[in-house]
Amino acid sequence: MTMVNVPVSEGTRVTLNFSVSLADGAQVDSNFGGDPVAFVVGDGSLLPGMERLLFGMLAGQRQLFTVPPEDAFGQPNDNNVQRLPRDQFDDDVELEVGLVFLFADAAGGEVPGMVVAFDAEQVTVDFNHPLAGRTILFDVLVHRVEPAELH
Repeated sequence: MTMVNVPVSEGTRVTLNFSVSLADGAQVDSNFGGDPVAFVVGDGSLLPGMERLLFGMLAGQRQLFTVPPEDAFGQPNDNNVQRLPRDQFDDDVELEVGLVFLFADAAGGEVPGMVVAFDAEQVTVDFNHPLAGRTILFDVLVHRVEPAELH
């Protein structure tokens, strides 16, 4: 069976290696040097703004995308910075700026929040994604693109 050279689009299964870096070159995540990952377009594996960039790419192509915050992790939202009473934290917890805690959310899951300030009464916690407001460099090497219904 010959593989048709299908471009990345809705309804395709894509196998790729990728890396995510910040504009200053600091690497956030990468699977280069390891096994490629496979996903079906639209299954939620990738942020929609980053997934859209892959449309039209063919197996064997590599491309470096510069992704603005709006298409990556969004802009920081002031509503995601909350002041919590100090007594919600255990007394034996040594608070420091930059510390990340997991908090229960309304849906029963966990969300990370980073301490940005604190005093004896209150702790200010930022629930924005750590990469919110950052431009992301998204390096992608596509290995295979195939119709998703084959699986």
